[in-house]
Amino acid sequence: MREYRTEELAEAAGIPVRTLRFYRERKLLPPPRREGRIAWYDDHHLARLRTIAALLERGHTLGGIAELTVAFENGRDVGQLGELLGIGWSEETPVRLSPETLADYFEGEVTPENLAAALDLGYLAADGEEIVHVSRRLLDVSSALVREGVPLAAVLETGRRVREHADAMAALFTELISTHISEEAVARLRPLAKSVVEAELTMAMDRLRPPSPARAQAPGPASGPASGPAQEPSS
Repeated sequence: MREYRTEELAEAAGIPVRTLRFYRERKLLPPPRREGRIAWYDDHHLARLRTIAALLERGHTLGGIAELTVAFENGRDVGQLGELLGIGWSEETPVRLSPETLADYFEGEVTPENLAAALDLGYLAADGEEIVHVSRRLLDVSSALVREGVPLAAVLETGRRVREHADAMAALFTELISTHISEEAVARLRPLAKSVVEAELTMAMDRLRPPSPARAQAPGPASGPASGPAQEPSS
């Protein structure tokens, strides 16, 4: 675990020192370790700063982020993270992980670059000594892909691209239902949208699947007459 002085932490997080001190005053960061008059921060503080930056970019206020921090410190439900991250009535289940458990999920792939990418996507948030992943399903799928040999960086980049398409599909269904029924019906009819997306994705992957050997070797339609072999012309 690396330790940082105040100026070093601010530089690593890409923020001014005065912003870092402001976050400390607002209790958005846990207290540093004190050694005389020197304040020492660590990688948990850096992860928290990156989480704050990601939430601010998504339009959340410092007040809302502070409320989440207080909720975590008081041991309240981790599901509040989903609300703050804007996943609203999502069915996803957030998961609390220690840094060691996260490393076990993605052995050898938990690098600073991958952590920063996951924080930027909103997949991870830091809470003191723990890390919160916003979706049990996404955690299981991404770790399974890594175990199969896919680099975590590639998984995260694909997740970013999938989100773009998912946002577009969500906008389509929301507009369809809002225009022809009502905005209030969007939540009630979500299962229909999910069924369409799952069916279309399944059929799309079938279309991309290479033909099986039996299909590839199947004879095509005969080019000659169907009545049998060609007859020799009579003299």
